[in-house]
Amino acid sequence: MKLNLDLSAGTNVVTAHGAGFIAINGQRYTASLVVGPQLLDTAWGKDRFESLTIDDFAALADHEAVITLIGTGQRQRFPSPQMLRPLIDAQRGFEIMDTAAACRTYNILAAEGRKVIAAMIIESAA
Repeated sequence: MKLNLDLSAGTNVVTAHGAGFIAINGQRYTASLVVGPQLLDTAWGKDRFESLTIDDFAALADHEAVITLIGTGQRQRFPSPQMLRPLIDAQRGFEIMDTAAACRTYNILAAEGRKVIAAMIIESAA
C-alpha cells in the first residue's frame, strides 16, 4: 500500500508498506525498525515476534516518546506483561497492533506533532 501524507521537511513518514518491507521517506527497509519523527533505528528488534526479548522493549522505553506503537508483523499478537514491564515502569503509553496498522497510526500521530515512535516487525515476504 502506498501512503501519502504532508509533513514538514525532515520528519520521517511511512510512505509505503507491504509484504516484507516498509518504506520510510521513500527508502525501502526489509528488516525490523523503530521510526519516530526525527528517529530511524534500523538495529531494533528481530525478524519474528517470537524472537523479541525484554531488552528490545527496554530499548523502546529509553526513547522520549509519549506513545509507542508496536507493530507485531502480519497479525496482531500481544507480548506478555513481563515483556512490556520496561514501558510500564517508564510510564510510556503503548499500543499493540499489526505492522500495517502501526504504519498508518504512526503517520497520523506524527502529522499531529505527537511524540510517537513505532517499533515495527517486518516479517520476510517468503
